[in-house]
Amino acid sequence: MITRLKPGKRLSMATVHGGLVYLAGQVPDDLSVGVEAQAAEVLAKIDALLSEAGTDKSSILSATVWLPNIADFAAFNTVWDEWVPAGASPARARVEARLANPSIRVEIAAIAAIL
Repeated sequence: MITRLKPGKRLSMATVHGGLVYLAGQVPDDLSVGVEAQAAEVLAKIDALLSEAGTDKSSILSATVWLPNIADFAAFNTVWDEWVPAGASPARARVEARLANPSIRVEIAAIAAIL
């Protein structure tokens, strides 16, 4: 069975299938703040979606982080490092990429297990 969370016309915020939850790229709503605040907002969105799917951040298997400015990498990591549970760091890729809206400083997609 496939379950779609927060489905829309073009995409679902998450799709659950086969014991896994696939999160669409999550972006912040508040674009007036810096990368740390945007990262915290995105990670809170991920927490909420994972909870709705029946899992949590300790079950994230992989994450892809898009940063349009590599200079934000260290600041982003300070927020990420506090958010990830000790011993539960997922496989992670960081990509420097221009995002659709230049005010977006971070986007994150992830795949997590449902245990």
